[in-house]
Amino acid sequence: MAQNVSKTTKAFQMISTSKLKKAQEAAISSRTYVNQLTDLVNSLTKKVDNENRHPYMKSSLGNKKKLLIVISPDKGLCGGLVSNLLKEVYTLNKEHPLYIVIGKKAEGIVSKLDGEIIASFPFGTSLPTFDAVFPVSKIIDDYYLSGKVSDVEVIFSHFNNVFTQTPTVKDILPVKIGIESGQENYSLFEPAIEKMLPDLLKHYLEMSLYQNLLENFASEQGARMVSMKNATDNAEDMIDYLKLEYNKLRQEKITNEILDIGSASFALAYE
Repeated sequence: MAQNVSKTTKAFQMISTSKLKKAQEAAISSRTYVNQLTDLVNSLTKKVDNENRHPYMKSSLGNKKKLLIVISPDKGLCGGLVSNLLKEVYTLNKEHPLYIVIGKKAEGIVSKLDGEIIASFPFGTSLPTFDAVFPVSKIIDDYYLSGKVSDVEVIFSHFNNVFTQTPTVKDILPVKIGIESGQENYSLFEPAIEKMLPDLLKHYLEMSLYQNLLENFASEQGARMVSMKNATDNAEDMIDYLKLEYNKLRQEKITNEILDIGSASFALAYE
């Protein structure tokens, strides 16, 4: 039994290891672009006056309902990754938000909470593609632009390294308006900022969601690789212990049989 467990966990470990490198490269390389895109959005939003603000920059004053996007794996066996993520969900659930759930591991738990799930999607077992963000962003537009929710947040596992993944809550909408630095800025934009901003903000929303998917996928593979490595080591330790106990019992049985044979021979010699 222990040998079968060892073979299974070793197979899961090797699969996660093979996926981890590509997932890690995708998540880390995309961060630079998303961070610079965020800086650009922050620098442009502070140049727009109140009348020309995009709806993404405005919060619904009459509705304080929150839309929470929960991103989790479809499969388990990844240590405390899912449980740590759901602890944050429990904390945010006090506000009774609306939910968009990506990943089957969170869907079953979130469905038992007080909030309402308005949509759920599978996360998948391969590296997420950019197409996965389009149905999510469409639902966000439907609820946010219509004033059904005033805030949109996403909770996911941020990939720090192979051994550390942090459950992270990130504000998506409304877009935070940049703070004036007090310095003159003579940059010129073509086309005008008001014409550029709608497409830029839409792209910013989609890239932010996609980056969160990449971070979560890399976190899943790293957590599962480490978890299965520990499980394999424990199974192999158990195998070594059981082999030692088996050899001890076998040696003891052989010794007892030799003593029985010797005693019988001794008894026959003196009859």
